[in-house]
Amino acid sequence: MAVEQSIGQLIICSAYREPEEHWEYDSVEQGFKRVPGRRRAAYLIASQGDDSSRGEGQLVPLDLVNLIRPRVKAWREAGYPGSTAVTRKLIEWWRAPDARDYPFFFCELDAIETLIWLVEAPDPEKVGVNIPSDGSLFRRLCTKLCTGGGKTIVMSMLIAWMVCNKATYPGDRRFSKDVLVMAPGLTVRDRLRVLELGGEGNYYMKFNVVPIPMRHLLRQGKVIVRNWQSMTWETEEQIAKKKTVDKRGALSDAAYVRSVIGDMSNHRNLLVINDEAHHAWRTNPEVKVNLKGEERREYIAEQQQATAWMGALDRIHRVCGINTCFDFSATPFSPSGNRTGADSLYGWIVSDFSLNDGIESGLVKTPRLSVGDDTYVDGDTGQSRLLRIYAQDGVRDSLNADDATEATPLPHLVVAAYSLLAADWKRTYDRWEENGSPVPPVMISVVNRTETSARVQYMFDHGTTPALPDELTDKRYTVRIDSKLIASLEDGSRAKSVQEEELREKVATVGQPGKPGEDVRHIVSVGMLSEGWDCHTVTSIMGLRAFTSQLLCEQVIGRGLRRVSYDVDPDTGLFRPEYVTVMGIPMQFLPHEGGDGDDGGPDEPRTMVNVVQDRGEYEISWPNVVRVNRRERTNVNLDPKLITPLLIDTDDLPSRMKLASVLQNHPDMGNYTLVDLKEECRTIREQTLVFRIATNLMGMMKEHAPASMTEVDFLPQAIRCIKEYIDSDSIAFNPPLADWGDEDLHKAFLILAANDIVQHVYDALTYEDASDWVPVIDDAQRVRSTKDMATWYTKRECHPTRHSHISQCVTDSGWEGSTAEFLDQSDLVQAWVKNDAHIGFTLEYRDQNGSPRTYIPDFLIRLTNGTMLILETKGRNSADVQRKRKALQDWVAAVNATNEYGHWEEDINWNPREVDAILRRHAQHTTTN
Repeated sequence: MAVEQSIGQLIICSAYREPEEHWEYDSVEQGFKRVPGRRRAAYLIASQGDDSSRGEGQLVPLDLVNLIRPRVKAWREAGYPGSTAVTRKLIEWWRAPDARDYPFFFCELDAIETLIWLVEAPDPEKVGVNIPSDGSLFRRLCTKLCTGGGKTIVMSMLIAWMVCNKATYPGDRRFSKDVLVMAPGLTVRDRLRVLELGGEGNYYMKFNVVPIPMRHLLRQGKVIVRNWQSMTWETEEQIAKKKTVDKRGALSDAAYVRSVIGDMSNHRNLLVINDEAHHAWRTNPEVKVNLKGEERREYIAEQQQATAWMGALDRIHRVCGINTCFDFSATPFSPSGNRTGADSLYGWIVSDFSLNDGIESGLVKTPRLSVGDDTYVDGDTGQSRLLRIYAQDGVRDSLNADDATEATPLPHLVVAAYSLLAADWKRTYDRWEENGSPVPPVMISVVNRTETSARVQYMFDHGTTPALPDELTDKRYTVRIDSKLIASLEDGSRAKSVQEEELREKVATVGQPGKPGEDVRHIVSVGMLSEGWDCHTVTSIMGLRAFTSQLLCEQVIGRGLRRVSYDVDPDTGLFRPEYVTVMGIPMQFLPHEGGDGDDGGPDEPRTMVNVVQDRGEYEISWPNVVRVNRRERTNVNLDPKLITPLLIDTDDLPSRMKLASVLQNHPDMGNYTLVDLKEECRTIREQTLVFRIATNLMGMMKEHAPASMTEVDFLPQAIRCIKEYIDSDSIAFNPPLADWGDEDLHKAFLILAANDIVQHVYDALTYEDASDWVPVIDDAQRVRSTKDMATWYTKRECHPTRHSHISQCVTDSGWEGSTAEFLDQSDLVQAWVKNDAHIGFTLEYRDQNGSPRTYIPDFLIRLTNGTMLILETKGRNSADVQRKRKALQDWVAAVNATNEYGHWEEDINWNPREVDAILRRHAQHTTTN
């Protein structure tokens, strides 16, 4: 197998399939080769020294992950034996190809299925799988998933799986409906609000995590998101030292838990999710800390945070009992506490999709490192000096000089590195400008201390280095933030100034159009930017500090790896590469691409698709049907052969009378009151009359109707039969009422003859078995609408609209585009919308194997006469199209039968020229009915 010294493109795998090959480094030939199969799970222990770039390090396999992985795959291929019906339904939905715009990544499905396997697979399949404990009294399971791999989506799947199962099987203690999500700091906590049930923009709706028929189960759960800082407590020792009159003791476990998670403290069997779980570890008292200076202070701070985090979970477990603690992290290491020992990887990792896997699948930007320059190379490693700038002679001393001020020039190597990085940034900036990007690319500098950050900012703000482009030397576009301020801003318990809040908001919204951080181009940070910082527009990273572990390298570089676009290249079936240029961070375990490559960023302008607020008259709504059920029932009909005529002799039925006072048996005829049944009937509507007579018939039907009839079947069928008899020619009057022309008198005599009518109808009834379709409506949201759509962006073909509530019609074919243009102009159309997963009008049908599938009809149209038309565009009538149409026809029949949501119809457009005829046919059909 040939070794490639320079790789043309690192992306060789589809993000939606299990990796079929990977790049592997050959230490003998010192190059990369393309190896078939999925990479075995492993991590690198870097060589020790001033930073992690010295030597090749040691690759250590993750034996537990490599043991579990093939068993999960076999379980998947066998159809998930042992899993519950709810679980199988969810997995089928997650893997349904048409349930959402973008399928779930393979790594997301692999991660959640591994967790499900550990809980639901039969015990014999798990023989030999022994998951180490961290010393907790509750079980911990860790999912190692690289930046960009979709950790939050997997969390939403985990919650949905747990809650829906618990709601269905309340006695099964493997599952839980109460979920506590733990986060490090406000930024991550706020980002995780999308996991709250029913919250705005929640992931369950955004990514269609739960099929509509199961959403009522999900709503039975409860999710609380907390940052660990909000869960700290005062010990007895701390209280004793307080200079206050109030000397109440520390809270008991029960009182503490109640104060931090409220009513959930009354529940048992909690599910806990730790995001960025590398902050949640237990201190080993036998480890001696031999770090010094800033490194020692960082370790002590991390240790205090981890202790507080795990201490909070211990107290919660003592009160509520934790079912399982699920850890999520791209870098689940706990720090060693000394410079000569590698960070310790969590022993309870059960699945792994590494950064290398993510790069090869295109889930993240491809890092580009400096692998050569035109000066002499590093004598010890033979590498470019730009790979590990901080470790070079003279740089470290200069960046740690005690007498340095902000105006002190930076070392020549640092200035040269920034000049080159800025030139690369400017190339990207120009390209993004040409493509109409609403935001600029972003550079990040991670430096060793506050004095260095001031020197870097001064160089950019004052343009002291001529090589820096003007676009980077404008003070308005550079933000400086240090580690102490980061900690302060992330601690929700501390009071912050207006300026600090504004800075936090600015940093948190970098790269977001219309937000405070939209114009930021350069961030200078002491320490890492806060986790959860979700910026997709980073294209350049500079590291000016010691990198003592590969963990630290990956954490820093991870801030710039999020992609801009997730559109697949139709020629390769893979994601197009996006790039981030890295200097000063020695990522020795990463392969690198050869050639110039692309500058990253948006390849083409992306179109915003949104609800147009001032087009409310074009809003389209539809019943939120969870499913359509077939209802078996008994039909009651009038048999024409059994109907006998009824002659009502009006001479025998008094319809009015006089009332007069009587004295000594003589009426006072000069003073009487007339009671006229005809007048009383004047205000009675015909349907009320029919209803009153039908109630008498219903009583007789109940005594003799088949046992298959239910209570709700009697009245509507009795009403139908009575009306059918009255409207027929079977009732005659003597003398004929037609001669009188008095409708009110007609109603009066029908009331007087009600018993005869009921008897004649009852004698003519027949019963037969039948079935129909009944919609099950979501009680929490009975009607959905185009106004519910969230704004989104696309690179697909778009057509601006005029008579649609949605700004753009996003099409998959020219046929759909021509149909959309016709609908926008037709005088028969009042409003229309091109339906897709963002609009959310979906139906469920069964494929040829009986598996549930999601069907998204193409167009929803409201005609000017009120008809709601569901229109599909198809080129051929396949078996799958027939199954979809049958599901749609059943949906229409069921909704129309309710008489609550207007009149609906459906049709298929087999030819672009048929649209006008289809619209006119349905308009005419409606007006004649």
